[in-house]
Amino acid sequence: MAQLGEADLKDLLERLKTAQRDLLLTAASGTTLPSDGAIRKISDLEGAIAATEALLQEEKKRR
Repeated sequence: MAQLGEADLKDLLERLKTAQRDLLLTAASGTTLPSDGAIRKISDLEGAIAATEALLQEEKKRR
C-alpha cells in the first residue's frame, strides 16, 4: 500500500466530516428520530474521523 501524505489524510478527514455533517443535518430536519441505519452511519463516521485524526497526529510526531 502506498504511503499517504498529510494532505491526503486531511482531505479524507474533511470528506468524512462533511458526510457526517450532512447526515446530522438531514436527521435534524426530520420530525421523527433518525433510522437506526442513519444513527449507525453517523457513529461509524465518528470512529473514522477519530482514527484519521489520530493517524494525522502520529504522522506529525514522526517529523
